Amino acid sequence: MQLEDMILVSIDDHMIEPPDMYKNHVPAKWLDRAPKVVRNEDGVDEWTFEGEKTRTPFGMAATVGWPKDEWGFNPGAYSELRPGCFDVHERVRDMNANGVLASLNFPTMAGFNARTFTESSDKEVALVMLRGYNDWAIDEWVAAYPGRFIPQGIVPMWDVDLAAQEVRRLGKKGCRSISFLETPHVQGFPSFLSGYWDPMFQAIVDENMVLSLHIGAGFDVIQKPVEAPVDHLMVLACQISAITAQDLLFGPTLRRFPGLRVALSEGGIGWIPFYFDRIDRHYQNQEWLHGGRDFEGKMPSEVFREHILACFITDPSGLLLRDRIGTDIIAWECDYPHTDTTWPESPEFAWKEFQDTGCSDDEIHKMTWQNSCRFFDWDPFAHTPKDQATVGALRGLAEDVDVTRMSRAKWREQNEASGIGMF
Repeated sequence: MQLEDMILVSIDDHMIEPPDMYKNHVPAKWLDRAPKVVRNEDGVDEWTFEGEKTRTPFGMAATVGWPKDEWGFNPGAYSELRPGCFDVHERVRDMNANGVLASLNFPTMAGFNARTFTESSDKEVALVMLRGYNDWAIDEWVAAYPGRFIPQGIVPMWDVDLAAQEVRRLGKKGCRSISFLETPHVQGFPSFLSGYWDPMFQAIVDENMVLSLHIGAGFDVIQKPVEAPVDHLMVLACQISAITAQDLLFGPTLRRFPGLRVALSEGGIGWIPFYFDRIDRHYQNQEWLHGGRDFEGKMPSEVFREHILACFITDPSGLLLRDRIGTDIIAWECDYPHTDTTWPESPEFAWKEFQDTGCSDDEIHKMTWQNSCRFFDWDPFAHTPKDQATVGALRGLAEDVDVTRMSRAKWREQNEASGIGMF
């Protein structure tokens, strides 16, 4: 195999939702109450809902295409963004330029856990807007290019029965994943161990979906010093995935729902071998705590492998220990358009790590597309023949795509001249 022969399916990317997303997906009587983008006096585009800012400035969420010296948490305007952030047609062109066949996209404005709607005081309106959001994401963004996106939705965190109903509604649309909080108890919701979420878990299992838990919403589980820089959160975020795994493994969730599949999004893989050593040793050494019955004769690491998929952007240490993790539960991701993304050189980054760590062709195929497609029960070749799904074939479609980094000011000048990002 050569680099050009790889097939890349990313199970962690992000959408910067376009301001006109609601025009076709909310009943007319509610349209004036839909979330809106307002450009303030400083030229910053802000999402607002029910008179409140949604606290999701672009900043680090949409730096793709900018030079690194302009990265930061500072917000911006749509016209300053690479259009692939919010325009699905340009997104697919950027995917082609990066040799990426398909992508699972997480929300930005709505939050991984539908925070924008969960925090609204009017839950009737919030539910209308959440469902409108899901309809846009699946019926418009995903449907625009069949075979290029794995459909994902969000649920109303404020009512588990409504959440279960939304899962079942989305199941009829072919949705494959639900984005959810990795540590719900940290945000004041019931924990995974509580049993509160069981109706939603049952619906996810019944609808053959994956529970996707993205890092970033559980930062408060880390009691960091008040003097700590933001680096603490960015570096330690992946360790929260171990806490999530612990809640799922040593709580009742996976025993109650043997068919539940969970993806730990952007959590990395290097921590898993140590975690396996620790939980298996603990389970054997501290048998008096549980009588050896919690895992029905299996080791905790075996149960992890049966239920959980872990993904990585770059992770050479994890790849060196891939046999200890299990090559069937590792999946690759791109993280477009965040600061961590390897776009537009994702194939080069991945290929170098695969070669440096001695991965075989079979192992590469597992980690770049087979594991994720099996786990999400999604056929990558239903719309794209396999020989047209490779890095080389897709890049051949994108020879006119300019991947040059440009300053925000240059993007604004170019986009506004073309009417792009001017909603």
